[in-house]
Amino acid sequence: MILRRVQDTEADAQAVLAIGRAAFQGPDARTPDGLQGPAPDPVAGARHRARTRHLVQTDPAGCWIAEQDGAPVGTALSLRREGVWILALFAVLPSAQGKGVGRLLLERAATHGRGCLRGMLCASPSPAAARRYRQAGFTLHPAMLLTGRVDRAGLLDPGDIPVHPGNATHLHLLDSVDRRARGAAHGPDHAFMLGHFEELLIADSLAGSGYCYRDGGEVKLLAATSKRIAARLLREALARVPEGADARVEFLTAEQEWAVDVGLEVGLSLDTRGYLALRGMRPPSPYLPNGGYL
Repeated sequence: MILRRVQDTEADAQAVLAIGRAAFQGPDARTPDGLQGPAPDPVAGARHRARTRHLVQTDPAGCWIAEQDGAPVGTALSLRREGVWILALFAVLPSAQGKGVGRLLLERAATHGRGCLRGMLCASPSPAAARRYRQAGFTLHPAMLLTGRVDRAGLLDPGDIPVHPGNATHLHLLDSVDRRARGAAHGPDHAFMLGHFEELLIADSLAGSGYCYRDGGEVKLLAATSKRIAARLLREALARVPEGADARVEFLTAEQEWAVDVGLEVGLSLDTRGYLALRGMRPPSPYLPNGGYL
């Protein structure tokens, strides 16, 4: 077996996507865009390949593929942003699991985080993955998710905090909010998300600031300087979910009760799924992470 860096090519991006799709199957698997389900969404798959190439460009030393007899069998994508190391994807083919492939990949990706005092990742419910991340020093925070059709009668909001669409002129605001919420900006990831998610919502007032990315029925990432602003952004994002589409809000920890309350108010169902795994930090709040960028 050999480990090599992921290259900025469509072939390697497709290999990463194929490994992830094979590794994450079943109703309990919830992974970054384009990996889940028997009939993968081609649009989500294209976005996942673009994300792989984006991370290879920004963090080439953090993106690895394991090959056995010339065929890809595992992958790990990681990035570092202002002192925070983030594991964006970690997947091994079922046929190669239990053979040390995952351990070697995780060790190699982790070298990209040397010197980082904090770490973040979104973990699946897999007991093996939970054990591996705990052994790596991560605290596992059980995560919740909200799903279902939005009851628009529950969306009544005083609207005293204006929310409007955002764009590239707001990048400094986004990074400022990130630093307040999680201690590190997303930096180049914001430019990528702006080009690949349907909508960015911004709240910026004397009471504070915040933002939320939305794509179809999914809330992709939310950060704010107060729970009040975060709740206002979440309500606005849910109000914009297309009629007939299911809403989805993922990776809520116990620190995000404000989001749980909003979801229940609009008729969403609450369930548990996976973990938000953190090292050297508490769960960011008010904050809803993105599985691929945290």
